[in-house]
Amino acid sequence: MITRNTAAEISRLDRYFDVERVRSDFPILNQQVHGKSLVYLDNAATAQKPTRVIEAINQYYRWNNANIHRAVHQLGERATREYEAARDKVQHFINAAYREEIIFVRSATEAINLVAQSFGRSRLQAGDEILISYMEHHSNIVPWQILCEQMGVVLKVIPINNAGDLILDEYERLLSPRTSLVAITHVSNALGTINPVQKIVAMAHNRGIPVLLDGAQAVPHMPVDIQVLDCDFYTFSSHKMMGPTGIGVLYGRREWLEIMPPYQGGGDMILSVSFNKTIYNNLPYKFEAGTPHIVGAIGLGTAIDYLQEIGMENVALYEQELSAYAAEILAEIPGLRFIGTAQEKVGVLSFVLDDIHPHDIGTILDREGIAIRTGHHCAQPVMDYFGIPATARASFALYNTKAEVDALATGIKHVRELLG
Repeated sequence: MITRNTAAEISRLDRYFDVERVRSDFPILNQQVHGKSLVYLDNAATAQKPTRVIEAINQYYRWNNANIHRAVHQLGERATREYEAARDKVQHFINAAYREEIIFVRSATEAINLVAQSFGRSRLQAGDEILISYMEHHSNIVPWQILCEQMGVVLKVIPINNAGDLILDEYERLLSPRTSLVAITHVSNALGTINPVQKIVAMAHNRGIPVLLDGAQAVPHMPVDIQVLDCDFYTFSSHKMMGPTGIGVLYGRREWLEIMPPYQGGGDMILSVSFNKTIYNNLPYKFEAGTPHIVGAIGLGTAIDYLQEIGMENVALYEQELSAYAAEILAEIPGLRFIGTAQEKVGVLSFVLDDIHPHDIGTILDREGIAIRTGHHCAQPVMDYFGIPATARASFALYNTKAEVDALATGIKHVRELLG
């Protein structure tokens, strides 16, 4: 399970992290639901937005709304400058070597589909194998299944154990001369498991196999250094890290992106077009066809500014302490069983309660003002492995508090009294 922070770390948190000040930055938290103070614990689905991000979006539409990369007028220059500044912020946030390695897409899902249809279709052949794991989100399963149907590629699955950890011996056994790509989540959205991705990448690279990491659940909760991880592709979404919806990031190693064909065609991804031949644009624009989600990128850049001011190390330490507290409190509730008990976890607690359906748990908690997620969490193979249809999932962010954890525990006990 999650371990408590050391006394020195807690002292550092007290000095650098004030959760009540942080909460004041999120206007949505200051409301009531069904007459109760909102307790928002569905952060693995989407995180709330600080006032600064909301104002940045408002500011763009009020004063700077224009298309980018095309106009010579001042509004167009302002919009272009802000959009490209957001790319620089992403580069520095994940420590990519080159700004050209940062591709703006709609979501982590689109980023994975881009790699599947561009890298996969241009590099893989029938009989080649792609390795994924049992704990993947559907967005890191279905695009590869589509590629298998298109090209005759074979999908291999790395098993997990009852704690929700990958079985690395099995991973090593599955790596073969036919393995052409490993695509694996950095952090499981359904279990909270933090995979040993640096080791996973190294094991693949020792055999010359490229690796894609789905970082949607990692980037909001811990420092991520792409050059340390040494992966070939890394994907994440803005909305899970307090930015707007509809914008995400694909990091790709420059040497791969340069040889990959465009994913979509249209404006801005070209240098010249004639009926005889089209010359594609340079990186990163080769993969950004059409008018992009300009304000989404600007909002993402503002969210990055906000997180960096707090410090991702402080975010990670605080959420670890909060999650350890929650695990301890919820474990005392009779009939509650955690699904996913890996030693290395982020603040995701999936659980079942006696024979009560998770949807009933979520519905009753909602009447208490408590928002959690129920269902299969777009990870049905995980549910199949544990032999359950669904779980209830509480997931934490930097603005959650121990008082909210106590409210959750009280709410679950109330569910048990009503339905147990």
